Amino acid sequence: MTSKHQVLCMGNAIVDIIARVDDQFLETHGRVKASMMLVDAETSAALYAAMPPAIERSGGSAGNTAAGIASFGGTVGYIGKIHDDQLGTVFRHDIQAAGVSFDTVAASEGAPTATSMILLTPDSQRTMNTFLGACVELTPDDILAEDAGDADVLYVEGYLWDTPSMKASVLKAFDMAIAAGNKVSLSLSDSFCVDRFRDEFVDLVENKVDILFANEDEIKALYQTDTFEEAVDKLRPHVQIAALTRSEKGSVIVSKDGEITVGAFPATVDDTTGAGDLFAAGFLYGYTNGRSLEDCAKLGGIAAAEVISHLGARPEVNLQSLAAEKLGS
Repeated sequence: MTSKHQVLCMGNAIVDIIARVDDQFLETHGRVKASMMLVDAETSAALYAAMPPAIERSGGSAGNTAAGIASFGGTVGYIGKIHDDQLGTVFRHDIQAAGVSFDTVAASEGAPTATSMILLTPDSQRTMNTFLGACVELTPDDILAEDAGDADVLYVEGYLWDTPSMKASVLKAFDMAIAAGNKVSLSLSDSFCVDRFRDEFVDLVENKVDILFANEDEIKALYQTDTFEEAVDKLRPHVQIAALTRSEKGSVIVSKDGEITVGAFPATVDDTTGAGDLFAAGFLYGYTNGRSLEDCAKLGGIAAAEVISHLGARPEVNLQSLAAEKLGS
């Protein structure tokens, strides 16, 4: 029996507002470089007023991953809450135009569609200031068995742990996927997110998650270690598959069969926004198409290298064609 989707992605539906700034701008406005900070509506508005000219693009971590999987040619769905407003219309159009199934009902009341003020410094680091807006309106009622229980892999971003309602929605989706015999995948999202929910994330990794995604800082934060190697040692007994990214050092895939190290693909770095999201896209596309873990990591690396070469967190070329060019298959 064929699943409705190879991957179902679940996350915060966000429209990114991206501007180039200098380090002094971050200092003036009390921003922590390379972090994701949750902000209220007033702070978001103040940053927007102070920012230089910006561009608007649909984003959100899991939304970027979904768009990447679709670009590879995978069948993918998305769950995330938008408001019935202009930015919500933009988000729905963009993700559906990318080839992603997105049927979550928009909120007609409450906060507007979420935005993230992304401040891009000359060293290509992005500092995200996210107003969750309508995302917090996601409830377990939005999680339908015909979606969460009918995908080969359910992929969830850790950012959804930030409100009780979103957390309850994730746990319902996890339970549906597990009951259907499907795989559950989690991205740790951000080291600050890990700091907020460390004990809960450790429990998820050890008891529910089949495929874990994290970067070097996030996995060190999860196990509170000084080195990447120490974190991997603590992780290894508890994980089925972990795809751990290390920027220019490439990635390390940890599984019950051992470890695989895959080098990074060459890239001219312009904007690191979405690198981890697109790595997950390539990896999950490969995984759900029966590729080896090494090939999965290579596909992830190809997608990550593409997205960091330009402004914005979604691919600008067809990833299926790019992978064929780079790997010959």
